Amino acid sequence: MNAFTEPVTLTGPLVRLVPLRPDHHDALVEAVRDGELWNRWYTSVPTPEEMAVYIQDKVAAREAGTANPWVVVRNADDQVLGITTFLGIDPLNRRVEIGATWQRAGAQGTGANPAAKLLLLAHAFDDLDAIAVEFRTHFHNRESRSAIERLGGKLDGVLRSHQIGYDGTLRDTAVYSVTAAEWPTVRVGLEYRLRARLEA
Repeated sequence: MNAFTEPVTLTGPLVRLVPLRPDHHDALVEAVRDGELWNRWYTSVPTPEEMAVYIQDKVAAREAGTANPWVVVRNADDQVLGITTFLGIDPLNRRVEIGATWQRAGAQGTGANPAAKLLLLAHAFDDLDAIAVEFRTHFHNRESRSAIERLGGKLDGVLRSHQIGYDGTLRDTAVYSVTAAEWPTVRVGLEYRLRARLEA
């Protein structure tokens, strides 16, 4: 385990990020059923039947030091909204990817996603002294790409035929990043968005 995989709870005004545990299973099954997220062809979201193994694999990756998964919980009602994860962890070069993120359909557009991203970016840059934080998504996932760009991520490039999808199709991966030099401006933008949401 390294600092990037330390299982810490991160708390903000809208949501908190809690280290993933096996007992989150039922709440995550309920979350993934909201919108049947596994049916979106350009994402990799577990079905309800796959959730137990999905959680087991993610917890094992944290213990192996290769990933750090969190459950996103809404503060107002303690509802579990979904998952977000530190991936591609490179402690030597102080780089990390935020990915493997999904949220229940009912939480989309509520500010929960940018609130979670603000917590993760602050943890990476302020607590862990990261040099850069990456975001990767399917080239055709316009919703995700727009969300990353609204966060302040800049497109580094597209990895063509980068991965083979579960259905055998080839995925082009759009790679974005936020650098340490850009973080103060990105933070202000995210805090402004969330302040408007909290004051609404």
